[in-house]
Amino acid sequence: MKITLLGIDDERLIRPLQLIADLFFEECEVRLTTNEADEVPDYTIKIDLNQKLTKFLVSVSLRNLCTGITYTETSQRTWPNPDENEKEAFKLIKREISRCFLLTLQHETGIIQKWGFLTGIRPTKLLHKEVQMGTPKEIAHQKLKDEYMIHTEKIDLMQQIVERQLEMVPDLYDLKNEVSIYIGIPFCPTKCAYCTFPAFAINGKQGKVDSFLGGLHYEMRKVGEWLKEKGICITTIYYGGGTPTSITAEEMDLLYEEMYNSFPSVEKVREITVEAGRPDTITPEKLEVLKKWKIDRISINPQSYTQETLKAIGRHHTVEETIDKFWLARKSGMKNINMDLIIGLPGEGTEELSHSLTETEKLMPESLTVHTLSFKRASEMTRHKNRYKVADRAEVEKMMDMASCWTIEHGYVPYYLYRQKNILGNLENVGYASPGQESIYNIMIMEEMQTIIGLGCGASSKFVHPQTGKITRFANPKDPKSYNEGYQHYTEEKIKMLDELFSEMPVIK
Repeated sequence: MKITLLGIDDERLIRPLQLIADLFFEECEVRLTTNEADEVPDYTIKIDLNQKLTKFLVSVSLRNLCTGITYTETSQRTWPNPDENEKEAFKLIKREISRCFLLTLQHETGIIQKWGFLTGIRPTKLLHKEVQMGTPKEIAHQKLKDEYMIHTEKIDLMQQIVERQLEMVPDLYDLKNEVSIYIGIPFCPTKCAYCTFPAFAINGKQGKVDSFLGGLHYEMRKVGEWLKEKGICITTIYYGGGTPTSITAEEMDLLYEEMYNSFPSVEKVREITVEAGRPDTITPEKLEVLKKWKIDRISINPQSYTQETLKAIGRHHTVEETIDKFWLARKSGMKNINMDLIIGLPGEGTEELSHSLTETEKLMPESLTVHTLSFKRASEMTRHKNRYKVADRAEVEKMMDMASCWTIEHGYVPYYLYRQKNILGNLENVGYASPGQESIYNIMIMEEMQTIIGLGCGASSKFVHPQTGKITRFANPKDPKSYNEGYQHYTEEKIKMLDELFSEMPVIK
């Protein structure tokens, strides 16, 4: 599918229009007019932009070159003075062109985008911003409809989540001077077909594991020294990966001991989570280590309760193993267990999801995250799409509705959401929890209210300026070899960035 842009040659428009086109078509390319030798496009977009005194008029015409049918949408807005703020002027023009382009594509395809043309943004951040400014709810909701064309049902979901987050973390807007910690363990028993996280098969890699853990301990000590020196508190700690429970019980024990020795006031940290996502990594010995160090939240992720699906996506555990390990964790004293389900896995439809929800009902974890399958660029599934048959848009939407209704019926509430590129049905991933059991870390990472320091292989740090809110990212290498060779350098770079970020804070002794 090729779409050629006519009437305007600003290359800054290519990416936003490409993202909107991708919501409707697979393998789509939006491009500027080039020359007559180029391949004939399937569609043309003609954009007219006219300034009239204090107003500007945008007209977008989408023409199907096969049928000859043209759809035209127009929008008129107050014209900001570009001489005073060129950035804001372009932002407004881009938004109106995007709005008109979305409407023409909806007419052409019959597909309605309930998230409007919102792409690449955490939706609830927009609503939090309005709350912080004191905007009345009705006006904030209308603004989301007007500016992004988001439908009422999605805005209602955003409102539920924002209210739940502020109930769970009442001081959410006041945590900018604290940090959270993400610790990445880049090993798994096997790599799932849909995964793009740093995840290396652990069998036969023990030498790399040993040296990786040495580097991780170093990072923890150095960052811990900095936090203690500056008097900065930790809100949450999250062990992700990979699968953090892929390493041995002895290695886990030493790692958590390092956490308590290195980090300030670990006993006051609000929440510590360990992603024990792969049931085949959980043992009684590892659960005892978690209990010893007062780890109060873990994940055990089935993804699906259909054995054929697990085999197709490369998960080498059984459905029975998931259930057995859940009850093993319960008996060991784990009182806050999260489980993940993925909607739209290959070969699955409403029947398979109904079965997964029935099995979940027998366990009733404290929280359930419902993901919608996303074809991530670097995943095995994306590289070999022809091997993986997935449900169509209508069925995926029905499955999401099923999951939402099930959570309501069973007393769960939505408390965070995020969206991804190439997600089936242009839907969303939603975290549900029993009230009071929400993951604080998930709230912090999604709403970007504070700095999150990433330690370990593939860990990404997100530095949020305490005053301006400006976000700077810094990533450690994704493969253990590169990490092992450079962890000292990456640690020093992070500490330099932290020094600059918190330079105006008084040192608390």
